[in-house]
Amino acid sequence: MPDPARARTRWWRSVRFRLLAIALLPMLVVMPLFLTAVVVNWSTRFDKLLIAKVNGELTIAHQYFSRLRERANERVRALGASADFRDTLATGSPEALQALLDAARLRDGFDFLQYIAPDGRIVSSPRLAGANDPGKWPVVRAALAGEGATVIDIFDQPDLAAISPALAEQARIKLVPTKAAAPTDRTEESRGMVIHTAIPVPTGGGALMAGVLLNRNLDFIDTINALVYPAQSLTEGSRGTATLFLDDVRVSTNVRLFENVRALGTRVSVIVRDTVLGRGEVWLDRAFVVNDWYISAYEPITDSFGKRVGMLYVGFLDTPFRAAKLRTILMVAGGFVLLIFLSVPVFLTWARSIFRPLEATVNTIARVEHGDLGARTGIRGADDEIGRVSEHLDTLLEQVQERDRALRDWAEELNLRVAERTRDLQDANRRLEATTKQLVVSEKLAAIGEITAGIAHEINNPIAVIQGNLDVIREQMGQAVAPLETEFSLIYEQVHSINILVNKLLQFARPEEYAGTIEHHIPNDVVNDSIPLVQHLLNKVDITLNLTLLASCPVAMNRTELQQVLINLIVNAIHAMPDGGRLDITTRDVAQEGQEGVEIEVTDTGVGMAPEVLKSVFDPFFTTKRQQGTGLGLSISQKLVLRSGGHIRAHSQPGQGTSFFVWVPCADLD
Repeated sequence: MPDPARARTRWWRSVRFRLLAIALLPMLVVMPLFLTAVVVNWSTRFDKLLIAKVNGELTIAHQYFSRLRERANERVRALGASADFRDTLATGSPEALQALLDAARLRDGFDFLQYIAPDGRIVSSPRLAGANDPGKWPVVRAALAGEGATVIDIFDQPDLAAISPALAEQARIKLVPTKAAAPTDRTEESRGMVIHTAIPVPTGGGALMAGVLLNRNLDFIDTINALVYPAQSLTEGSRGTATLFLDDVRVSTNVRLFENVRALGTRVSVIVRDTVLGRGEVWLDRAFVVNDWYISAYEPITDSFGKRVGMLYVGFLDTPFRAAKLRTILMVAGGFVLLIFLSVPVFLTWARSIFRPLEATVNTIARVEHGDLGARTGIRGADDEIGRVSEHLDTLLEQVQERDRALRDWAEELNLRVAERTRDLQDANRRLEATTKQLVVSEKLAAIGEITAGIAHEINNPIAVIQGNLDVIREQMGQAVAPLETEFSLIYEQVHSINILVNKLLQFARPEEYAGTIEHHIPNDVVNDSIPLVQHLLNKVDITLNLTLLASCPVAMNRTELQQVLINLIVNAIHAMPDGGRLDITTRDVAQEGQEGVEIEVTDTGVGMAPEVLKSVFDPFFTTKRQQGTGLGLSISQKLVLRSGGHIRAHSQPGQGTSFFVWVPCADLD
């Protein structure tokens, strides 16, 4: 017999091992190393592409910021060269000049506009609230010397307060503790970053000085963000952001601190501050922004004194791109693994065709030596030497196998019968489990029905007491009940609503005891009954209510559900008219597609809706009321009307009000 110890020490020299190494080494070692190098190179290029993208976006933001300054320069220069300004200045009337400056400031969007006469006299819009010395600014001194310019300047709190207390208050921003920012003892930023323009006046001498405060100037920053990140410019899940910094404080930004709270007063990370404000370099890299990582670009902003006073930033959320990169890497890795699973079996099959006959022969001989007379190689039709030797060995062992065949056949038949009986038992067990589950569900439904019926009966008792005592009160009050007739009617209606709810619970618990009935009523009565329920909302604003109730056809829609639809439409109309208006409710008989019905129109003179809002107004959870609404009112109303066989539609234009039309078929009284 061969020495097992010797065989174990030489396994690595076997034909099997060598063939497997030749077949698998390229796929399991060489290919993974090559793919790793390719993925690393691709990942590096991907990151560089993102940096190049944000650099281009910073260029767009910079150009727009420069264009704002150029536009301010052009508008002030045009005002100084205009005939109106020249003629007004020639009159020498401070009041006329003041009126001209007021109109020009509002027209051109400046926060302040001043005329500085050669003698130092200042005419300002708005009128100066305190002492003001414009001559301290280099851009003003240059304008008085005949050279105009537009720059970025930082106005201290006294400078802003001297122009207007409102500007000083707009500039004040509370600092918010920010992760990764430099430590500071300050609690607020009271300075203002201003687009500062000073242009010499061609006639009459002096200069025009104008400014736009950028603190809290959200339109400015949102416009930059819209230019840099138009729709579909980023991968799904990412979002673009833009920010203007005064020093390291966000004074105008669309970065969100919370869902609807802008991150005004938060501060930039210390590493970005040192790079951009400290060394005057442009930052192009990942950066931590408020509460997440962004692919970011920052550039310094310099004032008219040559000092770095702030930063302009654009960037987009890094997480979706990281996720996309990871997905790509996983797809490559998954494809490689799949390739291995598909190719390795082929390689193994080829290798096995070589070493399997020899191994089969050796194993067969070993099994026979251990008493397994039925052992054989199982190789047939081989065309090589090892395969033919294996076939001869099988022929020699066939006689021994034949003697044991009968016994093995009997054992196989017995196993089949046992397996068949086992399957029968498993099927019976599954049917028993299914029956048991059905019984449990039936018991639970019965218990729920009993509980529901009990609750409904328990509610009926106090409601009956309430209604009985109301009758006693009415009887005791006699004629004095007349002024309170509306309130008693409302109480009776609400008691009736509770009774309807209880009946629905009883219908759920014991449906066999209730037959389906249809409630017929005139919609005019429902309208009249709904008005007192919203009268308190109508009283809060100056809304004129006009009722035109012309319908005569009864409908078969549940009265409570129709009232719910009407109240929802009326409340929406009231909310659309916060400053007052007119609310028209009209009912009329209208036939549609050969079927008689009633149309109820609810029209307001409110703010109206844009086409894109009107298109989604019946979608669940869609709302324009933000925190005041759930977005389910109109969706539920539509379902109630559709369930009664009717439909609801809306017509609206921005600034011209909204009309809702509810059509319900007439009841079949036959």
